[in-house]
Amino acid sequence: MKNLIVKLLPALLAVSYLNLVSTAAAVTPAAPELEATAYLVLDAQSGAYLVEHNADQRVEPASLTKIMTSYVAADQLAAGHIAMTDQVTVSEKAWRMGGSRMFIEVGAQVSVADLLNGVIIQSGNDASVALAEHISGTEEAFADLMNRHAAKLGMENTHFTNSSGWPDDNHYTTARDLAILSRALVREHPEIYALHSVREFTYNDIKQANRNRLLWSKTGVDGIKTGYTENAGYCLVAAAMRDGRRLISAVIGSAGPKARTKATQALLSYGYRYFETRTLYGNSEAVTNIKVWKGTRDRLNLIVAEELVLTLQRGQFEQLKINMTIVENPAAPIAAGQELGQLALALDEEVLATLPLTAAAAIAPGSFFVRLRDHIKMHWNSGH
Repeated sequence: MKNLIVKLLPALLAVSYLNLVSTAAAVTPAAPELEATAYLVLDAQSGAYLVEHNADQRVEPASLTKIMTSYVAADQLAAGHIAMTDQVTVSEKAWRMGGSRMFIEVGAQVSVADLLNGVIIQSGNDASVALAEHISGTEEAFADLMNRHAAKLGMENTHFTNSSGWPDDNHYTTARDLAILSRALVREHPEIYALHSVREFTYNDIKQANRNRLLWSKTGVDGIKTGYTENAGYCLVAAAMRDGRRLISAVIGSAGPKARTKATQALLSYGYRYFETRTLYGNSEAVTNIKVWKGTRDRLNLIVAEELVLTLQRGQFEQLKINMTIVENPAAPIAAGQELGQLALALDEEVLATLPLTAAAAIAPGSFFVRLRDHIKMHWNSGH
C-alpha cells in the first residue's frame, strides 16, 4: 500500500483560509479588511477558519470573559453540582462590583437562573462574582476552574484572573481562543447557549437590553457576547445560523459599538457567501467494498471511523479528487476496525485530508477447502 500521511480528524477538518485562497484566488475575493485589533470567522461544524487577522495576539477580553463564566456554570449544572433553583446569598464583594451591573443587593437571595440571565443578558459584573462564589467559594478559586477548562479546550493563549473581565495585567485571551470556547459552548451546552439570544431581562424592576444589537437584525445571529473596556476597545463574539450552517465570528478592539457590529456583519456575510460546508463521509459510512480471500465471506465493506466535514470555497467541492489505496490481496482473519486502506482528498495538487479505511466487520478464516482454493487462485492471479 502506498505511504500516505495519516492525520487525526481535527487536523483534517481545519482547512486554513490561506490554503483555500491559494487554490482558487480567482473565484473568491479577498477577505474584508477591518479596523479592529484582531478578528476571525470560524465554521462551527468543520472547525475551519475562513478569515483570520491577529487571531493569536493576546488581548484583554473585557466582558467576553463571561462566555467562560457561562461555560463553567453550564458544566456545573450538567454535572449536578449546582441547580438553577439554588439560592445564592449576594456577598459584599459582588454587590460592590463596578461597571455593568445586574443590581443585586448585598445579603439578598438570588437564584442561579437569575444570576445566569444577569451574566449573559445584562453582562452584570456583580452577577458574575456572585455566581463564581456560589460555584467555587471564592472568585479566585473560580478563576482557577476557568483556567482548567481553558486548558482542556486547548485555549493555549488564555489566562483568567476573574469571572467578569475586570481589567488585570494577567487576564488575557485571543480571538482564536474565544472562538474555540464559543464553539464548545454552542455544541456542548445548547440550553445555556440559548440564553444568549434573549434580548432583555428584568431584575429588581430594572429592565436591561442585551448589548448585542445583531439579535434584532435578520442576520441569523443568536448570540453570543459583547465586551468593552478602554484598553480592550469594543468587542463582539457572535454566532449565527443560516440554512442549517453555523458560523462564529470574533471582533476585538474596534472603535465603537457600531463599528463592532458592522465588522461582524462583514465577516459573517463573507463566510456565508463564499464558503460552504459539507459532510463528505458519515460516521461508519461504507466507502467501498473489497474482495477478501480465505474467509467465511469473500466481500467486505470498508468504512471511515469518524465523519469527515470540510469547508471549502463555493465551487471547489466539484474539483475535489478522491484517491483510495487498498492493501493487496487482503486475507482472513480480519478484525473489525482493522485498517485495510486509506482515502485521500485533494484539490489541485494539495492533499486536504487523508483518513484510514477500516473493516466494517470481522471475517473469520474459511474452511480448509476455501483456504486451499483461494491460495491457489491467489497464486495464479499473481502470475506465478
